[in-house]
Amino acid sequence: MVRKKKETVMLYWSLVFLAVALIAGVLGFTGLSESAAGISRVLFVIFLVFFLISVIAGNGAFRPPNL
Repeated sequence: MVRKKKETVMLYWSLVFLAVALIAGVLGFTGLSESAAGISRVLFVIFLVFFLISVIAGNGAFRPPNL
C-alpha cells in the first residue's frame, strides 16, 4: 500500500472543503459556505507553508535529479 504524503492529504481536504463551499454557495447556505471556505483557506495556507519549507530545504518538486 502506497502511503500518501501529508501535503497531498492536506491538498485533498482543502479541495473537498472548496467543493463543499461552492455547492453550499450555489444552494444558498451562506453560513455553511462561509465556514467551509474558511476551513479550505486555512488548509490551503498550511499546505502552502509546508510546500515552501520543502522547496527551501531542497526536498521540493523543483529539485534537479541527481545524475
